[in-house]
Amino acid sequence: MPKPNHSSLTRRERQIMDILYRRGRAAAGEVMEDLAGEPSYSTVRTQLRVLEDKGHVRHEEEGLRYVYTPIVPRHAVRQSALKHVVDTFFEGSTHKVVAALLGGEGSRVSQDELDRIAALVERARKAGRR
Repeated sequence: MPKPNHSSLTRRERQIMDILYRRGRAAAGEVMEDLAGEPSYSTVRTQLRVLEDKGHVRHEEEGLRYVYTPIVPRHAVRQSALKHVVDTFFEGSTHKVVAALLGGEGSRVSQDELDRIAALVERARKAGRR
């Protein structure tokens, strides 16, 4: 089975993965119910098969239907997707990401969130001194 490459997922594949993470497991019909738009059943089945070929999901047969489950933990997908966004839109710069999140119009970062961010920065500094 190939090693999953999370940045190679299409927008629709990411939506399907999100549904599977939220539900834990789902058949194509259940995925179809949760998807925006009106995808056909055969399209959803094809996309689930592609996700399986890419190593993101596996299926079990339950009667006449396949039930799909994510293989890769959500946190691993999150890290990979975030790295892809940082590399693609922020030239790999953590500083630019943080600046974009904290600055600009519509930024609603609470004092509590700022305190948690400051604690993470402090932890990272201490870890870097070891």
